[in-house]
Amino acid sequence: MLKSMTGFGRAEVTQGETTFIAEIKSLNGKQFEVNLKLSPLLKPYEFDIRNIMQSVLYRGTIDATINIKQNGATRPVVINTTLARYYYDGIRKMALDLDLPQDDMLNVLMKLPEVVSPATEQISEEEWKMASDVITSAVQQLDAHRLNEGAVLETDLALRINNILEYAEKVKELDPLRKDKVRQKLDGLLAEYVGKENVDANRLEQELVFYLEKLDISEELVRLNNHCRYFKEILEGDESSKGKKLGFVLQEIGREINTTGSKANDAGIQQWVVMMKDELEKAKEQVLNVL
Repeated sequence: MLKSMTGFGRAEVTQGETTFIAEIKSLNGKQFEVNLKLSPLLKPYEFDIRNIMQSVLYRGTIDATINIKQNGATRPVVINTTLARYYYDGIRKMALDLDLPQDDMLNVLMKLPEVVSPATEQISEEEWKMASDVITSAVQQLDAHRLNEGAVLETDLALRINNILEYAEKVKELDPLRKDKVRQKLDGLLAEYVGKENVDANRLEQELVFYLEKLDISEELVRLNNHCRYFKEILEGDESSKGKKLGFVLQEIGREINTTGSKANDAGIQQWVVMMKDELEKAKEQVLNVL
């Protein structure tokens, strides 16, 4: 089970004259980071809202907008006359300086920020319960969206790792031929520059074994295979958040691929190494989206 870090959720409910709306979207992020836009009435519950989100979403950059709309005069309001007068003086001065009409000034003032506000900055426990249910519903929708996208990511990542394993098998098939090429090349060079009759066969065999040990890639291929198998085990596991772990395993896979390429000293093997690197880079890009 894999989850993406990207997703969207929205929930809305109306009770009486009050409407609660929650819209939440998430993008890639190394940690859990929330950008909250809250109705003033919900400011006292900001900590609780963050906890609701983190308990499910774990990681990513979260943008959340949570509003309470009052549909009608169900809640008394307060008019900030001091602030309105401050706005009026500034607007009137600007109108005189620019020779602009001053019609309908009251309508303009009433729409300015914080001139009109609710008489109380608190909501009841029942209203908070409703708000928290709406937020939870939006979070669950987002989480379901993440799960759907995660299924696509999981399929793609499994394909990349299977391709790497397939290419590694091609390298294994070429490895014995590479050793024969090295032996033939050394025999040819010695015959050309030293003379075949002057070569100490025992010494040559010792040097050849030493040289081939330096070029041996069997351990790298075994470790590469093990890392790929472990990567697939993590993919199929039940952990909710495993993007970081998958990223670490990909680093180990990359290390073995690079070492294989540097030690191979063979054009045919290098071609398969390049193919493995290409699949690895695609996997790394996808893992950046994994929760």
